Amino acid sequence: MNSNWHKDFFRGVALDMWRQAMTPEQTRIEVEFLLKSLNARDGSRLLDVPCGVGRHSIDLAQRGCVATGVDVSNEMIAAARSGSVGLPATWLVGDMRELPWSAEFDGAFCFGNSFGYLDAVEARAFLSAVAGALKPGARFALETGMAAESILPTLQSRGWHRVGDICMLSERRYHPREGRLDIDYTFIRGGVEDTRPSSSYVLTVNEVCRLHEAAGLEPVELLGSTNGEPYQMGSPRLILVSEKREQLHR
Repeated sequence: MNSNWHKDFFRGVALDMWRQAMTPEQTRIEVEFLLKSLNARDGSRLLDVPCGVGRHSIDLAQRGCVATGVDVSNEMIAAARSGSVGLPATWLVGDMRELPWSAEFDGAFCFGNSFGYLDAVEARAFLSAVAGALKPGARFALETGMAAESILPTLQSRGWHRVGDICMLSERRYHPREGRLDIDYTFIRGGVEDTRPSSSYVLTVNEVCRLHEAAGLEPVELLGSTNGEPYQMGSPRLILVSEKREQLHR
């Protein structure tokens, strides 16, 4: 599996399905969670990485925050720019593991499945980059559906989903030795099929916490959803809120 598969995955039908699946109400709920968990105020500088089409950051900018989004997809960044004209938002095509800032942001977040695209070494590089971009005491919110305690207990080899005029077949293969989940997605729209491979790494919650700590980010909350309930075995997603230590040790 090509480790950079995600650079070309989110385009065309895949991007269209993602846009349709994420409702305005879901975005509103997640943005309100981020404002609270990151202690954001009017004028707070927030980093969204990777940002996708900017659905969170555009809403945050509309609420008075100053948003910066980074994503490897040119198509997604173009969509974010077109949807944020006149707002305090900046967009950058770039690698989530290589962020150019030093102690510039009041908060940061990574929502969606992107953290799972990274193996343990890459994940630490990403978290170190985020920690470096944050001001001391600033918070980082990470959401992932690839925590072992979330995905493995109910993992199925196949699944169908339909969103609007798009049907999607997911075919999954888990490799225990590598801790890797390969998924082939087949999108069907208007009688046309398009199959794309993907790969994600499965880490335990303990491993995710230790990677944060090694990067200088101290976990302060482990939640099962934006409703705020504590994370437990079988929670569909993990939201880890951490805080940059005053003295960063990499």
